[in-house]
Amino acid sequence: MPRTALRICPLCEATCGLVLTVDGTTVTAARGDRDDVFSRGFVCPKGASFGAADADPDRLRAPLVRKGGELREVGWEEAFDAVAAGVRPVVERYGPHAVGVVLGNPNVHTMAGALYPPVLLGALGTRSLFTASTVDQMPKHVSSGLLFGDANAIPVPDLDRTDHLLLIGANPLESNGSLCTAPDFPGRLKALRARGGTLTVIDPRRTRTAKLADRHVAIRPGTDALLLAATAQVLFEEGLVDLGALAPHVEGVTELGRALRDFTPESVAAACEVDAEVTRALARELAAAPTAAVYGRIGSCTVPHGTLASWLVDVLNVLTGNLDRPGGALFPQAATDRTPRPAGPGRGFALGRWRSRVSGHPEAKGELPLSALAEEIDTVTDEGEPVRALLTVAANPVLSAPDGDRLDKALASLDFMVSVDPYLTETSRHAHVVLPPPPPSQSPHHDFAFNTLAVRNQVRYTRPAVPLEPGRMAETEILARLTLAVTGGHGTDPAAVDAAVVERTLGAAVRDPHSPVHGRDPGELAARLTGENGPERRLDLMLRLGPYGDGFGARPDGLTLQRLLAHPHGIDLGPLRPRLPQPLKTRSGKVELLPGPIAADLPRLRRAMAERPAGPVLVGRRHLRSNNSWMHNVPALTGGSNRCTLQLHPDDADRLGLRDGQPVRVEGAGGAVTAPAEVTDTVRPGVVSLPHGWGHDRPGTRLTHAATDPGVNVNQLLDGSLLDPLSGNAVLNGVPVKLTPLTGTKL
Repeated sequence: MPRTALRICPLCEATCGLVLTVDGTTVTAARGDRDDVFSRGFVCPKGASFGAADADPDRLRAPLVRKGGELREVGWEEAFDAVAAGVRPVVERYGPHAVGVVLGNPNVHTMAGALYPPVLLGALGTRSLFTASTVDQMPKHVSSGLLFGDANAIPVPDLDRTDHLLLIGANPLESNGSLCTAPDFPGRLKALRARGGTLTVIDPRRTRTAKLADRHVAIRPGTDALLLAATAQVLFEEGLVDLGALAPHVEGVTELGRALRDFTPESVAAACEVDAEVTRALARELAAAPTAAVYGRIGSCTVPHGTLASWLVDVLNVLTGNLDRPGGALFPQAATDRTPRPAGPGRGFALGRWRSRVSGHPEAKGELPLSALAEEIDTVTDEGEPVRALLTVAANPVLSAPDGDRLDKALASLDFMVSVDPYLTETSRHAHVVLPPPPPSQSPHHDFAFNTLAVRNQVRYTRPAVPLEPGRMAETEILARLTLAVTGGHGTDPAAVDAAVVERTLGAAVRDPHSPVHGRDPGELAARLTGENGPERRLDLMLRLGPYGDGFGARPDGLTLQRLLAHPHGIDLGPLRPRLPQPLKTRSGKVELLPGPIAADLPRLRRAMAERPAGPVLVGRRHLRSNNSWMHNVPALTGGSNRCTLQLHPDDADRLGLRDGQPVRVEGAGGAVTAPAEVTDTVRPGVVSLPHGWGHDRPGTRLTHAATDPGVNVNQLLDGSLLDPLSGNAVLNGVPVKLTPLTGTKL
């Protein structure tokens, strides 16, 4: 008899609540949960296809270990024996930095991915950490760290109350939002316009989001920071700067005005290909709106001045008095955040505490650029050992990072490689051991990361909708065992990992005079934790010590796991609220509007005013039915408009003699690919677009459906040398390419 079960969707950042129909152990349908306190019944095609993704026959069902050159199914004990035997000798002979760790985007979509990698990294002690952040969002972390002293203090637009929203490099009607967790982002934008608000979109493509806008500015790719700098300059020039209640919390306004003096609308107009009067209008409209918010995303991050663009987004919010006020951009407060401390100066944020071995790239937020992974493996220098062993967790950098061909060869040269992955992908096919987590229906879910970016404070938790299948291992246990295997604790009960975290966390809490449990007995507190297993006990601990928690009885009405379980559709914690100065961790205790590293990078931006592309430039694109390279093996989410085509403007097609559907060779610094032309006026002249996450044509994978229409890997056009110097983020947009029409039939 079919039954229903609740589940938070893990397939994008919107985190919508789902109602699953389950027949036995199979999810047969999924719909939006109308009672969910956050998503209110909204669901996109990805969520509606939850059952198909969950039951994908290509999902691995048992661990694989390489024997005689082939990956073969084994039992879990044998798999972890192999992990310990392969990784520990590398650590003991060459040191922990010879072990690289790659964390992919799906980690932040699972409970295990949030709880265990920090423990693994802390115990292993490696500096060779690479994540998807440096092909996506690291500029925002760096700019937030420099402005606010905390790389994770990212203000989000107050979508439901703002009067004026300016989006740059963002297409939330396709992405569902990013670094801004908002179920039904499209509905929220339509509601903004329905209440008389204004939507402005800056994007070289006329995206679905741009079509909804009151004003669409078709900027030349890669010049986002110039346009934003000129917008800020107008605010100074025309006396429109008004910090309002922010003034006591901000320093560096006068110095910023001087630093931006040269970035006039007229001086950037040719580089941006945006008329000076349009730029002035952007500034005046922001200043005049009762409330306003500026929001930038991947298009403004993956460019040569990504950190400067991300910084200027918040600069504009500050200069118009819209940071930390309703209707502007505010700092969310997640239920599992640490206990809020009194406001005051902090330790600040530092860049470049160490550097990569080969090219000397500075670390940012403890990470090295993913673009540098191949050279860290395949290049010998006098600056220490190369990466000899690699752990990848839910990561596919052969497709997601620049120059996958070089990385593909480098991975084959490793002494040992372990992949935690449900599939044999273009990356995990190189592993000596593959540890497959169960499908999402068999896993619990709480959004630790995305609730820190949510447009409304709320908390939700769902237990597994389906019991763990025999022979499967929970992802939480896989990562706990992996931690033990690579750090010398192989054979220890994996529950010891959670117990150690609880002991360490409570030990620190009882010593903290600002904690609600200061001075209490940590053993007594640990005994009061509830939950069916270690991960649930850790969630209970974080809820109790968090900003809404019960403080182990200090606040009787506060949050606990038991209270959350009693509210299966979640608990609404209210709209975002002003929080300054509490989130600030800068050394001054204020928003430092012109940090030293930013000021030092402005001359490079100034030089960009004179730069012009010699030919077409490339940008990526997203599709509602995709999430990077995840979804292409699900038939319901491919086909139709979700295709790997090269979009180009009719004028460019005419100039090249290209017809719609004709093969075109695209060449970049890292290589060449061939894709069918899609002639469309949704891209501006001089710009071409290929989607990210395709290229499923390498041998040795088990992605049956994806291989039937593999597409091409856009990142192979890049050689990995183009990085934003402050953040190490890969430059994926605005890069020059050469187009050559090919004769023959349509692809």
